[in-house]
Amino acid sequence: MLLTVIAAAVMELIDTSIVNVALSHMSGNLGSTLEDTSWVITAYAIANVIIIPITSFLTARLGRRNYYIGSIIAFTFFSVMCGQATSIWVLVAFRFLQGIGGGALLSVSQAIVFEIFPKEKQNVASALFGVGVFIGPTIGPTLGGFITEYYSWPWIFYINIPIGVTAAVICFMLLGEPKIKQQANYIDWTGIILLATGIGSLQTVLERGETDDWFSATYIICLSVIAALSLTFFVWWELRVKQPVVNLRVLKSRNLSIAAVLTFVAGMGIFSSVFLTPVFAQRLLGFTPTQTGLLLLPGAVLAIGGLLISARLLQKGVSPLVMITTGMLLFGLFSWQMSGLNTDSSAAGIAMSLVWRGVGLAIVTVPLTTLAVSSLEPKDIPQGAALNNMMRQLGGSFGIAMVNTFLANRNAQHRSDIVSHITSDNPLAVQRLAGYTNYFMHTGATIFDAHSKALKLLDNIVVRQTSILSFNDAYLLVGMVFALALPLLLVARKRKGKKLDVILSDH
Repeated sequence: MLLTVIAAAVMELIDTSIVNVALSHMSGNLGSTLEDTSWVITAYAIANVIIIPITSFLTARLGRRNYYIGSIIAFTFFSVMCGQATSIWVLVAFRFLQGIGGGALLSVSQAIVFEIFPKEKQNVASALFGVGVFIGPTIGPTLGGFITEYYSWPWIFYINIPIGVTAAVICFMLLGEPKIKQQANYIDWTGIILLATGIGSLQTVLERGETDDWFSATYIICLSVIAALSLTFFVWWELRVKQPVVNLRVLKSRNLSIAAVLTFVAGMGIFSSVFLTPVFAQRLLGFTPTQTGLLLLPGAVLAIGGLLISARLLQKGVSPLVMITTGMLLFGLFSWQMSGLNTDSSAAGIAMSLVWRGVGLAIVTVPLTTLAVSSLEPKDIPQGAALNNMMRQLGGSFGIAMVNTFLANRNAQHRSDIVSHITSDNPLAVQRLAGYTNYFMHTGATIFDAHSKALKLLDNIVVRQTSILSFNDAYLLVGMVFALALPLLLVARKRKGKKLDVILSDH
């Protein structure tokens, strides 16, 4: 049962990133623009973030067994339909419905894993679930690249069929209701509508903002206003009603609140680094999708060991404060090393840096997951897990939106800086241009054509160099976000009046 629910969670998380490397193939096959095709990613993310926080309510309303098995079946069915889609907007619609089904596979799976283990072994539960949380987004590009390169893009959806069918059958035979069942006799339609509108609008802004130049687009402005108003009223309404669709009162737990913020930061690190590295490797180093995926593999494998070791260290009394700090510092080391990448960087060197990323995030994951639910009553664990998972997904969206915008801005700045030095007064620039011109003349081009080709080659070199410098800056930015989050641990320690590790052991 344990392996089944973890496999279901991994399947859901893989689908958050497996599509990324197949967009160009989908675009060509379906006759759509790359911009329209990117809605395949956006639709899934929107559906996920809407459904994850209300999984606790849906579990109580429909029964955990019915809701979980139904979600697996829905996820699997719409995976098949995604592979069968013959137009881009049909694919986007099925992708959204796939995300609705996938929402339960994360939070409910986590609640089941925590239920299987007794309270004193919750660290082990955190480690095992952390394997899915970390490995899913990491191996997604590897798997997607391999399938796209050697088969065809529909198979990135069809691979869910055997896992989904097997998980549904096993859960039908073994999964029961939780020992402590919550009642949901009242349906908070107002809360559901406000949440769907607010989170859906926010996620759309984050996913599409950079593509459409943020607030230069009228619809981005409108959605931003709608998101702000809807989420403000949502919080007010949920704290007012007796049976809210999302019980925000669990955030009174300081452990959960702190874990949610740090999980948001960790989500930024997980998803933004998985976004940056494949793009850099393929665009600037010329790696194939499979080669790019293999770069991430060693770090992912070692991260599994890191997750299990971190659970053991927590059981032996090692301070979670020390572990979270160590993990964040290792991620900072990864960011610093990646900020020195250039066109001569080797695959082995990049893979080694990604090992620091994998181990660092693995060390952070277990104490954060444990901290999130450590002070909650058993009946509140599903809601706490759902909110924490939502923060990870939102953190990923914020992280990708942040680095996308940062890359565009830094690219423009670096290009301006470099071009300002390519003048007739710079002897090195004149010499380089003359050398390129002579080269093309020796290949048979006229002096006019040779000069034109030399200028184009020089511009390509500038574009390449500005891209490298921009990616270097982006890696540093992500590392700085982690560094800025570290003081939160010290503040939390002071406010509580006791050490973070004591808080965990108390519960």
